[in-house]
Amino acid sequence: MGVPKFYRWISQRYPCINQILQPNETIPIDHLYLDLNGIIHTSSHCDDGNPNIYDEDSVFQTIATYLKHIICLIRPQKTIFLAVDGVAPRAKMTQQRARRFV
Repeated sequence: MGVPKFYRWISQRYPCINQILQPNETIPIDHLYLDLNGIIHTSSHCDDGNPNIYDEDSVFQTIATYLKHIICLIRPQKTIFLAVDGVAPRAKMTQQRARRFV
C-alpha cells in the first residue's frame, strides 16, 4: 500500500534524489533500499489480465533476475536493503475483497 505522500516528502527534503541521467551515465550510490512488495506482485501476476498461475520457481527466478538487473544498474557501494512486509491484516483483506467484487 505504501506510505501516503512519502515520495513527495522525501523528494522535497532531499531534492538531489531526482536527477535526470543520460543513457549509460551513473552516479555513485552508497545505499540502495528496495521495497520488494511491488517486485513480488509484478513477478507473480500477468500484465495482460490472463489469470495464469505461475509456479513458485518461475516467480523466484523472475524476482532474482529483476534484482540482479537493478543492482547492476545502480551499483550500490555499501548497502543493499530489501524490505518486505507480511500479509495484510484480516480487516484490510476483507475490505479489499469487498471492494474488488462489488
